[in-house]
Amino acid sequence: MARMVRSCLQSILKFVNSVMGMLGIAMILYSLWLIRVWQRQMDEFPFGDSDNPVPWFIYTSLGLGIVLCVITCSGHVAAETTNGCCLYLYMLFVFLLIMLEAAVTVDVFINRDWEADFPEDPSGSFGQFKYFVRTNFNICKWIGLSIVTVQGLCLLLGMILKALGPDQYYDSDDEYTSDRVPLLPNSAHPPTYVVGDPVYGSNSSSWGIRINGKTNR
Repeated sequence: MARMVRSCLQSILKFVNSVMGMLGIAMILYSLWLIRVWQRQMDEFPFGDSDNPVPWFIYTSLGLGIVLCVITCSGHVAAETTNGCCLYLYMLFVFLLIMLEAAVTVDVFINRDWEADFPEDPSGSFGQFKYFVRTNFNICKWIGLSIVTVQGLCLLLGMILKALGPDQYYDSDDEYTSDRVPLLPNSAHPPTYVVGDPVYGSNSSSWGIRINGKTNR
C-alpha cells in the first residue's frame, strides 16, 4: 500500500513539476525572440557594441527560464531517486524561487516608486511587458496565482515524499523470498542430514555373512 501511494505521489510530482518546465521553455523562447528583435533594431550583434546598455530584461527572462528548466530536471530526478539529499536540494530551489517571487511582488505593491529600482531597458521590452500586464491584469493575476500554486504544490509533494522515506522492496522479513536472492552458480539447496548411528552399506554386510557361513561349515 505504501509503495502504491509513493508511486502515485511521484507521478503527481512529475506532472506538476512539468508545468514549471513548460513555463521555463516558454520564457526561453520568448527571450530568444526578444534578442532577435533587439538585433534587428541595432542592425548589428548586440554584444559587439559596448556603448549601448545591456537589455537586462531580456537576459533576466532568459536566465529565469533556464533556472526553471534546471529545477524541473532536478524535480524529476528527486522524484525517482531514494536519496533524501536530492529532495532537500529540490525543495530548497523551489523555496528560494517562491521567496524571490514574493519579494518582487511585495516591492511592486508596497513601493510606489518600484520602477526606479530597475535600470532602464534600452530594448523597450520591459515597457511592453508592463503595458501588457496592466491591460490584462485579471488574466495575469490568475496566471501568477496558478504558477505560485504549482510551486507550492511541488514543495508540498516533495515534503510528503521525504516523510515517506525511501522506497523499500519488501515490508518485512517474511516477504523476503528466494527469488530476490542474487543468482549464483551452483546455488542448490544443501541436502538434509540426520544425526544418528553410522549405517554400513549392504554390500559389506552381505560379504561378512558369507564369510561367517563358510567358516561355520
